[in-house]
Amino acid sequence: MKLPRTAHTSRPWRIHEIAGDFQVEDVWALPTPGGPDDLAWLVAQFAERDRDTSGSGISSPLYRILFAIRWKLGALLGWDKPGDGVGTRVRSLRERLPADLREGLRGPDLDDLPFTSVYLTHDEWVAEMGNKTVHGVMHIGWVPDGLGGYRGQMTVLVKPNGLLGLAYMAAIKPFRYVGVYPALIKAIGRQWEQNAAARNAA
Repeated sequence: MKLPRTAHTSRPWRIHEIAGDFQVEDVWALPTPGGPDDLAWLVAQFAERDRDTSGSGISSPLYRILFAIRWKLGALLGWDKPGDGVGTRVRSLRERLPADLREGLRGPDLDDLPFTSVYLTHDEWVAEMGNKTVHGVMHIGWVPDGLGGYRGQMTVLVKPNGLLGLAYMAAIKPFRYVGVYPALIKAIGRQWEQNAAARNAA
């Protein structure tokens, strides 16, 4: 499911004109088959708040455990203080938006993760987060799957905060690939199937 960076950089996304000083960290194909207008369903799925611990939502038990560890470390080391986030240490990407995106849909903020929505279009959704280590961007695109359908594509872009940010990104890389991304993507696909079945039955 991991894709080369060119899967993101080769597409004419609007994010390129806004976050050109960010580096593409990871690109993943999402198991969310659908039609050309289904990005809105995927965005709504990301925004849904987990209501139980069964792993049926956007996260999974392993995913929640790993993030709980991360937030605990952040609290102990002072990485996530309010003064180090978006709008304080770093300016929001919304300040860079051209008029058409600024006046368009913003999209939902996330309940369980510290991401604030930047903009939403027919085939792109962008949300950002910031702390003492990085200014991060989650880009969810909606792309042709090569088989006549469409699917989601998740790209993580980052702007590390100096040597601390670079060291942090290097330190968490094994955990992202071994635990965070596999658990997250599996949960996204499982919930997509459940939601699609519910929509078809309605």
